[in-house]
Amino acid sequence: MISVGKTKQYANVLDKLLSRGRQEVSLSAFAFLFSEVVQYNQTQVDNIADLERRLEDAGYAVGARVLELLCHREKVADSLEKGTEHEDEYMISEKELLVNRFISVPKDMGAFNCGAFVAGIGVLDNAGFPAVVTAHFVPIEGQQRPRTTILIKFAEEV
Repeated sequence: MISVGKTKQYANVLDKLLSRGRQEVSLSAFAFLFSEVVQYNQTQVDNIADLERRLEDAGYAVGARVLELLCHREKVADSLEKGTEHEDEYMISEKELLVNRFISVPKDMGAFNCGAFVAGIGVLDNAGFPAVVTAHFVPIEGQQRPRTTILIKFAEEV
């Protein structure tokens, strides 16, 4: 059989090209999934530090897969600052970090920051820049919600 034009028949479903449909995920679907990740991990730990550590570990697994995507994303951080006390420290600040936007933190866990997930994204490590990355809340005068600052401390060899 001779094929005319660009029509191509596939003998096996595995031979078909992947769909080139929308490459987006709705914000509500992401928020729901992330909320479930936080709730599940909350049942597996006894304190906030362990919960943030688990979110960092989950973020690292994500970062290993999205390095290229993050390099080409459209939105940049609200601010990037170099530390004044240490030459190897940088701070990325976000007024409303996506992972904190739809999470309600119980009063007994007031210091918990879901930004630990973002801090755990292993993009720097996978790009060959070993660093310790942590997430911190920084209060903003006149606003109810604090901003999240991602503190990056590069390893000595960088």
